[in-house]
Amino acid sequence: MGFDLEAHRGGRALLPENTLPAFANALSMGVDTLELDVGVTADGEVVVSHERGLNPDLARGPDGAYITAPGTPFVKLRLDEVRTYDVGRIRPDSAYARQFPDQRAVPGTRIPTLSELFALVRKSGNTRVGFNIETKIDPNHPDQSLDPQAFVTRLLRLIEAEKFSDRVMIQSFDWRTLQLVQQQAPKIPTVYLTLERGSGQTVALDKATNWTAGFNPADHSGSLPRTIKAAGGAVWSPYFGDVTAALISEARGLGLGVVVWTVNKPDDMAHMIELGVDGIISDRPDLLRQIAGEKGIALPAGTPVEP
Repeated sequence: MGFDLEAHRGGRALLPENTLPAFANALSMGVDTLELDVGVTADGEVVVSHERGLNPDLARGPDGAYITAPGTPFVKLRLDEVRTYDVGRIRPDSAYARQFPDQRAVPGTRIPTLSELFALVRKSGNTRVGFNIETKIDPNHPDQSLDPQAFVTRLLRLIEAEKFSDRVMIQSFDWRTLQLVQQQAPKIPTVYLTLERGSGQTVALDKATNWTAGFNPADHSGSLPRTIKAAGGAVWSPYFGDVTAALISEARGLGLGVVVWTVNKPDDMAHMIELGVDGIISDRPDLLRQIAGEKGIALPAGTPVEP
């Protein structure tokens, strides 16, 4: 695979995450892949959102007030209810706002459906850009989403109906969904997300976890690349701080692509490219374009479009 320049949630350091304005900006500047997350509403609509429900740091009701935590899961809301919330401006006093102080607010922005994103890409005339779609399912909170089978069936049906099957990858920390994708749509590449550290850790090298669909790295010499290969994955997508040159070489030898997340600093971007990763997911696709260009990587052309 050639180098894959991915706009994380459309490029959330620049514009509101997972919204049509963010994706339009990414398309206009030129990226290889739009990285995004999806959930399913109570009436079966596939919506684009990183959280499994409304995010208190983003969602404001009709009264203009930010919602209180925890946000209602999408599986308990109809699409028309989701549409009543404005997600175009980060809550000013939040840690999220401090993380992305330069994000340009777009008041009045709504949570889009996946179909609306596909329509935006058609409108742009871009026939090349891909989609890296993450299923937002947490095995530790089964009440906050559809079950994996229902979720995957609904998502794949929509992708096929929209005729984008040849331009998508499906990624997840919840490997159960990836196993189902491989069974139901074997031509769609699956991307196995991993995190080996911190409170959000999803994989361990010495045991299976709730996230790994029964696959145990200990059965594969403690190797995540070998485990993912055994699981049938096409791409390993680790947190960038968890990768080494040796692991990238091992993955390559197994025929796996390696796409790291989420890399926002120039020095880290340059280091990952020097290590030989196949792609980078970034909140700053504009900066990643600059660094990749300096490293001699051919950059994708932009297709200007308004949301």
